[in-house]
Amino acid sequence: MPIPTEVVGSLPRPSWLQQAFGDYDQGKITYEELQKYQDKACEDSIQLMVAAGEPVVTDGEQRASSFATYPLTECVKNGLSSTLGGTGLAKNLVADGQYFALYVELRHIMTRSAHGHNSFDDGHHRQLPRLTGGPFRYKTYASDYLQKSSKGVSAPMKTVNDVRQAFNAGAVRVSIDFTEGRLASKNDPRNPWTGRNMLKSFVDLNNRVIDRFTPEERKNIGIHTCPGGDCDSVHSFDVPYESLLPSMFKMIEKEKVYKLVGDNIRKDANGVKQVSSLMAVRKNKVLKARAKTSQVAFIGVTNPLNPTVETPEQVADALVVASKYISKDQLGATDALLCLHFRKHGSPDYARDIAFMKITARIKGAKIASERLGV
Repeated sequence: MPIPTEVVGSLPRPSWLQQAFGDYDQGKITYEELQKYQDKACEDSIQLMVAAGEPVVTDGEQRASSFATYPLTECVKNGLSSTLGGTGLAKNLVADGQYFALYVELRHIMTRSAHGHNSFDDGHHRQLPRLTGGPFRYKTYASDYLQKSSKGVSAPMKTVNDVRQAFNAGAVRVSIDFTEGRLASKNDPRNPWTGRNMLKSFVDLNNRVIDRFTPEERKNIGIHTCPGGDCDSVHSFDVPYESLLPSMFKMIEKEKVYKLVGDNIRKDANGVKQVSSLMAVRKNKVLKARAKTSQVAFIGVTNPLNPTVETPEQVADALVVASKYISKDQLGATDALLCLHFRKHGSPDYARDIAFMKITARIKGAKIASERLGV
């Protein structure tokens, strides 16, 4: 079987959709008008994926406030916006919550001094609302967006989180974002929660969810991890994968299916030794031992932090290298975090164009690699 290839994560939003979100928050347009922009962006995203040859498509989260915050606001089917600046925030949530991530420029990570990491001059961070009283309940489910975006779509669709409802709404793949996994290993004194050894708790929580599905269903449930790219920066690039993967592999016990998404596998990519060395050590103990579970490791073969578009041949080379460490029947290709805006290089529309060029290169490269490897 050829190397499977799928997109993971969000897509850049066109500038006109970003403007529409801002206009809605400021009361300049109605929710119905915002919805028209969202519909147009979702339709465009899906059509571009189909044109690129993507076997499984997504709307790229063009409707949601973000991958992390969409459950916090009122359901769009009630006619209210899913933006944190608009209406619909749950009554037991307030905006002054925990800083989830403090971002640093990648160039500072690579050249950091004894003083440690340097934050953005603009104080770039991500902050989640605070729960004032329990329990937490979803206000919006991913399936609400899926039902809207899948109208008239013949290609298989994937979505994130809210697993059972997403499958019921027609998703063929569901990805659970685990970006907090790598961040939980950072032990950043500026962000105290990262030093509280919470990784095991996060793994246990995910296992409690995955345990509710049959082995056959788990084949279509993935776990995504990354260094948390956002606005040309990352939150945990300096955390080696060796600190994360031993715990992440515990999510495949009891025949759990797990998809690992790395950053890059190219020899010249920062961090490749982190991924490859651990895979080499663990391949016989984990990947081959789990072959009967159809576990697939989807490796990132494009660099979302750099607008330079990889050639299909470069993608193929990366996958051939990866096949030395991961069994060919368990190797997949992806390109995570294409939501980056390359704000230093151009507009959101530029970033969107680059994202789809990288998707096309990944699909073509996976085909070339499959031919080279005879799969």
